[in-house]
Amino acid sequence: MEGCCDLEVDVNGQETFMLHKKTLVSFSGLFSKLFVNSRSTRNLKVIFNDFPGGAEGFELVARFCYNNGRAAITPSNILLLNCAANFLEMEGNGSIRPNLIDQTEKSLEGIIFWTWSELLEALKQCQDLLPATKSSVVLQNILDCLIGRLALPSVASPFACSSNNSSCKFSCDTISTDSLKNNSSQLTWWFEDFLFLSVDMIDGVIKTMVSQKFDQAIICKFLFYYHKSRCLGAAPAEKQRITKVVVSLLCLLDRSSLCCKGLFEIYRVALGLKISKFYKNKIESLMGSQLDQATIDYLLAPSPHGRDYSYDVNLVLRLVQAFLLECSCLSSTSRLKKVANLMDLYLGEVAPDSHLKPSKFVALVLVLPDYARESDDHIYRAMDLFLEVFCNFAMFHFLIDGIIYCFALDKRMASSLLTINDVKEDMLQIIAVSYLKYSALKCMSSF
Repeated sequence: MEGCCDLEVDVNGQETFMLHKKTLVSFSGLFSKLFVNSRSTRNLKVIFNDFPGGAEGFELVARFCYNNGRAAITPSNILLLNCAANFLEMEGNGSIRPNLIDQTEKSLEGIIFWTWSELLEALKQCQDLLPATKSSVVLQNILDCLIGRLALPSVASPFACSSNNSSCKFSCDTISTDSLKNNSSQLTWWFEDFLFLSVDMIDGVIKTMVSQKFDQAIICKFLFYYHKSRCLGAAPAEKQRITKVVVSLLCLLDRSSLCCKGLFEIYRVALGLKISKFYKNKIESLMGSQLDQATIDYLLAPSPHGRDYSYDVNLVLRLVQAFLLECSCLSSTSRLKKVANLMDLYLGEVAPDSHLKPSKFVALVLVLPDYARESDDHIYRAMDLFLEVFCNFAMFHFLIDGIIYCFALDKRMASSLLTINDVKEDMLQIIAVSYLKYSALKCMSSF
């Protein structure tokens, strides 16, 4: 048989096939173009360096050609056949010859009967065949079916099917009750199955989920799980790539679906990887949008290397500003009050830090609008702590003398509107203390 062959095809350096030129030309538009003007009687050689699916994929289409346009199309080979057929331009172009591209796409009509494991196997093939499958109709059909299947309480293929141009047998593939019980939630049973997805493939999967209105809180949980699992044991460069993709995908989700704890965990990983400022800002924006969910432990991040102060005050200021930007759109007073309570606790933690600059302390006090707090008691306590640590004895008296002088001027101005007898003595003391505190802030901000 080989002695009659007039075409040698080298596929990706993996294997060389001896074939009949006429047989391939009758089904492949690419081979037709290659040999349209060829009158050579000598054996010809074609070398493919990037054939999708390699030698296995080429052998499948060669068998299709030698079998007069018939192939056994199954869930396990449909991707290979489709990609190879597209590469070799086996669309028929209106001729009566069998069209492999149409046959593979027609076979997808039975995709709803594929089992869960068959769908996953097909998705793995899509990943192996990237970038050839990136814009494939087959890939999108598989994604649509997989994600649609996730909404079901169990995954099952109820019956088998077969067709004239394909022989495909599908078996029942139901997730057992025991398997479901072993998972923390039936809504997240599929997380482990999707861990094989590369960062290139996960992008398309999540975007399809979002377009199909899949539960975004579940998507968020999966992305955190995916990030944590895939980063384990990965090289720093791969960790950084995974983190960038996950952060970009989290930005597609509704802010109400995000989990504050997971965002802070990703941020800590990102800092260790020295991720670019662009992605760092993206994560901080997401963290800030959910600041009302945070606890004080989340905010007590250590200061950057080379800084004397204990905690990363600049990070907290950026997060509050991000929250205010988000909150201004939502007009949520309750969320703002939660952040105010959190900031009061934070002020109490950072106030005793002797290395904290007065300007930073003032910025923390003033970062929220006045109406965010019902009481300033916590601020006053934090200021007491800070002044005790920050001011030496002479400086403290200098500040107090200056503040009392300012207060005396202010009191004289107030006397024109309100006589001293009209105000109770204890009320004057409260006003005096309040003014001292406020003036102290202004004095400190100048240091």
